[in-house]
Amino acid sequence: MRETVGDSTAAAAHVVAAGYFRSYSVVGLLALVGVLFVAVAFGAGRLLRPVVPTPEKLLTYECGVDPVGEGWAHTQVRYYVYAFLYVIFAVDSIFLFPWATVFAAPGYGATTLVEMFIFLGFLAVGLLYAYKKGVLAWT
Repeated sequence: MRETVGDSTAAAAHVVAAGYFRSYSVVGLLALVGVLFVAVAFGAGRLLRPVVPTPEKLLTYECGVDPVGEGWAHTQVRYYVYAFLYVIFAVDSIFLFPWATVFAAPGYGATTLVEMFIFLGFLAVGLLYAYKKGVLAWT
């Protein structure tokens, strides 16, 4: 009797595992089709395009103006810092929407409220650090 119960449990687990991996095989097949689609498109482009290198085609093109001087230019880092700060706060706003959904569910109010204040605290510490370092001062 025990072997029958164990065998039926193992068979049920095998069926569940097979269904689980079958769903991932669909994802894998779609990923493979996507990679093949991109490879075929790049291959067709390489085979069909004309290859006629001329000195004009090998020049760097910048808005129709012939390049003058070196290719390296000094860029201000502060623009990147503002972009990073924007990304941080955009991610913060994205996390607020699912939090509001869970916060409204019964039984999760206090827990999610504490978690969100911890998350906002980390962001506030990061913003305070950036302010103390003078990153937010536009010069």
